[in-house]
Amino acid sequence: MHRVVSASFIGNLVEWFDYAVYGYLATTIAGVFFPTSSPTAGLLATFSVFALSFVIRPVGGLFWGHFGDRVGRRTALSLSILIMSAATFVIALLPGYAYVGIAAPLLLLVTRLVQGFSAAGEYAGASAFLYEYAPKKRRGFYTGVVPASTAAGLLLGSLVVTLLTTTLSDEAMASWGWRVPFLLAAPLGIIGRYIRLKLEDTPEYRELEHQQSATQAPLKETFTHNKSRLLIAFGVASLNAVGFYMLLSYMPTYLSNELGMGETSSFVSTSVTLVVYIAAVLAMGLLSDRAGRVRMLTTAGVLFAVLTVPVFLLLGVSGLVGVVLIHTALGLVLSTNDGTLPAFLAELFPTRVRYSGFAFSFNTANALFGGTAPFVATSLIHASGSPIAPAWYLAAAGLAAALIMLAARHVSPGDGSPEPAQATQHPAAQQDGFAR
Repeated sequence: MHRVVSASFIGNLVEWFDYAVYGYLATTIAGVFFPTSSPTAGLLATFSVFALSFVIRPVGGLFWGHFGDRVGRRTALSLSILIMSAATFVIALLPGYAYVGIAAPLLLLVTRLVQGFSAAGEYAGASAFLYEYAPKKRRGFYTGVVPASTAAGLLLGSLVVTLLTTTLSDEAMASWGWRVPFLLAAPLGIIGRYIRLKLEDTPEYRELEHQQSATQAPLKETFTHNKSRLLIAFGVASLNAVGFYMLLSYMPTYLSNELGMGETSSFVSTSVTLVVYIAAVLAMGLLSDRAGRVRMLTTAGVLFAVLTVPVFLLLGVSGLVGVVLIHTALGLVLSTNDGTLPAFLAELFPTRVRYSGFAFSFNTANALFGGTAPFVATSLIHASGSPIAPAWYLAAAGLAAALIMLAARHVSPGDGSPEPAQATQHPAAQQDGFAR
């Protein structure tokens, strides 16, 4: 189990370090690839590329889900990290707009699409991998490693970018400094792939293979017999999508551009929040093993719906210490959702189609609401003239997730039946804490 956790943590950290650096360097990248635009338009263009890379995520989810359910979790995860690292390394070598004109942002878009395709298999695959290895009464805790390692990747990206912005001049950052984090992708990716290849596939998947009961058409089975589960998974994953990318990826840009904080201060706030979040998601995963997944996810939705707007109002009148405390508090609320979500989604689907159902629903939610979160937030502020406009968006996502969880109380975990039975009548529901 120690080797499994280490492989999942390091591999996921590498993937999301690669993916997060783009968001932290959005302002610099806007100047390199969209220099003829106004600052706001350039930033919107950069976030548009960020959002468009998510369009490929549902397609990637279908591919990786099918691949992971047919061939195995380990093989899918080992290949996805290789593709991600290669695409990220290529970004470091791209010429800017000053050298090749319109070809520069087009090349950036292509590499971001490859990144999105690869990332589509990571979160779901790592969650399924840990879930199927973990002891039944500790599955929430062990799958919490996935969001923790994702945040660790963001934290590493934040620290690297902070180091660069504090030691390099603006000219050096625009010229070559922004490329350094992307260059790190190659060695980190090789390390992550090597670690994953040293593991066997999960006991549950190997048992399916031994019984020759692994499905030959996981996508067909997913969409034929798990429609209700797909809808519930999509709904609750949407809060994760909006909250994660708004609070942990977009927030440095928001604090700098909208509240006038220095770049170093905004990255300090995000880094502190990420440290707290990493510990909190593991604690929330453990708590979900005892209190139940539905109860935890419902609580997170209600807290976001009630607290987000007042808290964003406080951000605008607080100093650095106040901003860090408020940002951290929002991160704690997010951890209530994110620490519970991987185990909830993994146990929602049967083993035969776990990767497919998880990957498609999770990545569709991220395509519609996660990748677009920075763009929507910036657009709402620009259109309304109010810096708290993004808070209403996040509060609405929280309300929707809480309502979705009311429906989840009547759906049993993954028995694969066309019409799910009542959760309270399903023994596995009571055993794993799903229906409580």
